[in-house]
Amino acid sequence: MTSPSLAISARKLTLTLGSDAAPVEILRGIDLDIAHGEVVALLGPSGSGKSSLMAVLSGLERASSGTLSVAGQDFAAMDEDALAQARRGSIGIVLQAFHLLPTMTAAENVATPMELAGESGASARAAAELEAVGLGHRLDHYPTQLSGGEQQRVAIARAIAPRPSLIFADEPTGNLDAATGHEIIDLLFARRQEAGATLLIITHDPELATRCQRVITMADGLIVSDTAKLPRSGED
Repeated sequence: MTSPSLAISARKLTLTLGSDAAPVEILRGIDLDIAHGEVVALLGPSGSGKSSLMAVLSGLERASSGTLSVAGQDFAAMDEDALAQARRGSIGIVLQAFHLLPTMTAAENVATPMELAGESGASARAAAELEAVGLGHRLDHYPTQLSGGEQQRVAIARAIAPRPSLIFADEPTGNLDAATGHEIIDLLFARRQEAGATLLIITHDPELATRCQRVITMADGLIVSDTAKLPRSGED
């Protein structure tokens, strides 16, 4: 039985893609526990499996084998429809490419997922979250009318507005300049702390990794190091 103190618990987790005749092992037996409220950096070279691991942990991809409990739910036993339902409201995802809907305003991009989930007050919550990320004056702007940094702020607002217990961020500053990237990370950490959520963030930035409570490094589909550290003064 998974400990109630764990946000994520995985054992012997694998992911194999390709055909039966030519299988490709992406994840080769991952054992991982992440506590509620922990801030974890996931590092590794391209092709190491870190984005695939995040996809499996967030329910965007089904594991091929192994056990996986996320937010108290048995992800390993779920099909794709059940995983989509399990993600709703419990998991927030921030990606490098923003993935905003171009035909919707900032407010609509944030509100629509909550509306689809049947949550009440979605428009008001969207406006409040956009205000919190400094975009209260951009509610009616479309993605093409926003800078890259502003689009990522909308993406953060969309991820956090439902108050998820888990937030996954895959290279959230990858399309931004250094100064804007620092602002976005400060914002992401601040919003995560206010929500009391667990954060798992993929990054190539060693400086960002030092801000996390724990650093996990992957190579060839395996975890090769897992280091916890004491937070510096003023950190989470």
